[in-house]
Amino acid sequence: MTSATPPVDEMHYERLAQDALRGVIRAALARAAEPEGLPGAHHFYITFQTRAKGVQLPPDVVAKYPEEMTVVLQHQYEDLVVEDDQFSVMLRFGGVPKAMTVPYRAITRFFDPSVQFLLQFETVAAPDPDEDGDEEEAVEAPVAEVPADDGPKVVSLDQFRKK
Repeated sequence: MTSATPPVDEMHYERLAQDALRGVIRAALARAAEPEGLPGAHHFYITFQTRAKGVQLPPDVVAKYPEEMTVVLQHQYEDLVVEDDQFSVMLRFGGVPKAMTVPYRAITRFFDPSVQFLLQFETVAAPDPDEDGDEEEAVEAPVAEVPADDGPKVVSLDQFRKK
């Protein structure tokens, strides 16, 4: 007997969807980088893996946050530069300015509490476009607790996954 082989997603739809959602983050940051800054009460909590490929942080910040950290972009940020695959910004830690660069792929959570908007990225195995082999890279994200009633609007990919 021949066993049926499950279909292979050679389009990598999961990764395409995750990248598209990271485009929302890029667009929101681009708006924040405009001369007038963030509109209204909007502000961002951005959680990212501090040791992910491409993340650039001062050594003392990595020592304090060896796995991941959350930064807040609200009133006191400078030099926000939004690029296609990463952003960089100057934030103050204890009054001391420190530059950081974060690739969007390192982001595990993006939250704008002013409108309860949350994007959360789950562990996804996807090929690394920089490598020519068949190795896969896992991007891990913590599972956030979301309040039951008035919680953030969570964009989840679970509803689109084949069960």
